[in-house]
Amino acid sequence: MINIKKEGIILEKTALLFENESVLNPAIMQEGNVIHMLYRAVRAGNYSTVGYCKLEGATEVVQRNNKPLLIPCCEEASNGIEDPRIVKIDGIYYITYTSFDGINALGTLVTSSDLVTFTNHGIIVPQFTFDEFQRLAECTNLVNAKYFRHVRHFNRSKKVFIWDKDVIFFPRRINGKLAFLHRIRPGIQLVLITSLEDLTREFWNNYFLHFNEHIILDPVGSHHESSFTGGGCPPIETEDGWILIYHGVFDTSEGYIYSAAAALLDLENPTKVVGRLPYPLISPEIDYEINGIVDNVVFPTGTALFDDKLYIYYGAADNCIACASLSFSELLNELKLNPVVEENN
Repeated sequence: MINIKKEGIILEKTALLFENESVLNPAIMQEGNVIHMLYRAVRAGNYSTVGYCKLEGATEVVQRNNKPLLIPCCEEASNGIEDPRIVKIDGIYYITYTSFDGINALGTLVTSSDLVTFTNHGIIVPQFTFDEFQRLAECTNLVNAKYFRHVRHFNRSKKVFIWDKDVIFFPRRINGKLAFLHRIRPGIQLVLITSLEDLTREFWNNYFLHFNEHIILDPVGSHHESSFTGGGCPPIETEDGWILIYHGVFDTSEGYIYSAAAALLDLENPTKVVGRLPYPLISPEIDYEINGIVDNVVFPTGTALFDDKLYIYYGAADNCIACASLSFSELLNELKLNPVVEENN
């Protein structure tokens, strides 16, 4: 087992209108000793924007804006923007979040060169109904049957799409292609494209016809992630592969329990899982993780590395932002000690 240190709460809500209900699920961009934190800020009524603060070192907040950095700017995000992640590719910040219109929750991309001005690329995941998705994906019997257990929502005024969340880019191109993770429940999938213009309806039609080839991590028997999995932090590159810290969910009679989990992906073919921890990396154990707006939640969304110490930032019980630390080399070694012989079809 890996030695985990809970560093405690990093950020809590304030009396400011845009974040007076909770703060959670931060995107983390480390640049030397400085950390830019772009966090989900929730006002009363469960309406989310993205706030900003700056840290010196891993845990010291030295600046915090008194207004949102990013706000909804289209009808697709009329009920808020949620759970940002950030990477930097070829000098450009790629910031992803979930746009929510009250019915549909869909992955969206904005880019920036300076974290001051932003270009909105809109929704980049497929806008398919569940029936459209099922017709294509079930053409092969290799897809986990859980993908077809969808809770249908009905709304006369809006078209209802299958939820596609947790869009997270890799921090560099892989074999010349942009790579990003996304989550159609209950697993985590991978997209490889030459440019954003590739993401046409025809592309997604073909993608769903071969859906099983794009699934990276499905739920497994281990209780901490037996219900579903989802993206967490941007992948971390090592000589041995990409370390992926994600979330796993276990359904109990008391409700869902969200934990942080870890896997190791092949460096040049990240659809291949080469290592996976058989136990949760960080579980809800402390009061601020157990009791909150949503109980029993550790939801990892960003990391920072100082020497050999990896800091993992997470939303705790959907109420505040907390941090845990561990030895990076120990995590990598533990993943290598838990190889996956055959993870995907």
